[in-house]
Amino acid sequence: MADVEPIFSAVSSNVHHLYALLQCIGFAPKATVQLTPDGIRFSVEEGRVIQGLAFLDKALFSSYTFNPPTAQNQRLRDSENDDNSSNTTYNPCFVVSLSALLETLKIFGVNDPSTTGANRAVSVQSSNLSSSNAFTTPALLFDRSCTLKYFQDGSPLSITLSETGVKTTCELTTYEPDGGEVDIPLQRDAISMKIIMRSAWLHNAIGELGATNPNVLKISASANEEPFFALSGTGGPFSESSVEFSIEEQSQNSGASSQSRKVLTDDGTSRSRAKRAKLAPTVTETFLVSPPSSMGSRLKQDYRFSLIQKASRAMAVANKVSIRGDRQGVLSLQFMIEFDMNGSSGAGSGTRPSGGALGPTVTFVDFRFVPLLDDEAADEEGADDLE
Repeated sequence: MADVEPIFSAVSSNVHHLYALLQCIGFAPKATVQLTPDGIRFSVEEGRVIQGLAFLDKALFSSYTFNPPTAQNQRLRDSENDDNSSNTTYNPCFVVSLSALLETLKIFGVNDPSTTGANRAVSVQSSNLSSSNAFTTPALLFDRSCTLKYFQDGSPLSITLSETGVKTTCELTTYEPDGGEVDIPLQRDAISMKIIMRSAWLHNAIGELGATNPNVLKISASANEEPFFALSGTGGPFSESSVEFSIEEQSQNSGASSQSRKVLTDDGTSRSRAKRAKLAPTVTETFLVSPPSSMGSRLKQDYRFSLIQKASRAMAVANKVSIRGDRQGVLSLQFMIEFDMNGSSGAGSGTRPSGGALGPTVTFVDFRFVPLLDDEAADEEGADDLE
């Protein structure tokens, strides 16, 4: 296929960024990949009750080329009855082994930030943590690249890793989607809860609750009574536990929390900030709760704890998390992850027009969870009693 112009090709000078994002959704063996003009979308799901979405923005690559097929998608256009179907952009979609892709990206020794205890944005500097590996010494980090190519429908996903003269090419078999993958819907026009906070707070809370090995995670939120936001673990072999996000005294508030209240109040007056602080936990930047009328003034929802734990890796590396729930009970954990592009040699030297130093690139990883029904939650809580 050397003479064939690929549908998609991209070059990254920092494999660690790609690995860190994909590892966040590495709980499933296969991923559905969609190539778009703005980046690569990876989607994984398990049992139709949890879905992980990672978007590799083209800003993460030093060069990014996307050539939508023309003749190849003619059969797709012919199958459409809409006269405007010819104007529809065709974004190739295929299934690939995510576990094989992650192993490929690790060929030259990519460190996993979650194993080093990092809870902030990952950067190329974290590769210095393992000086014992010959492939991760600082001198070698400035001559590393990863090239991704997809030539045509049905062709393998080609990955070429190059480092200090050593080049490795892997071709991962791609499969057609079976049509059964459907995104777990989040009703954006019927959001009953939206909470934005530092991801580290959520990561610590889930870690504390996980010590009791619970079966069910109970989320409780209220806009006018304490506890305003609480997470509880129930149904495990040990005692139940809970974490409450409360209001601290003004003298104990950190600078981050003070700044958060300024974001929430538009008029900027100290009186309004103080009033808002009484209605929201200190650690939150945004706190909006509007329970369905059937729940009264407090929103309550149950989820399988083991599924929530699958997002722990994303919690560990993200800067912030947006916790959203709709009136159907679907929970969305959207993680904002920042990458320091200045730390990667050669980043931004490709097709991007910026000639100066690059600031951090913001990317997102989204998890969605289907809630437990009342009878399911009862079964989960009583599972250990039957053992």
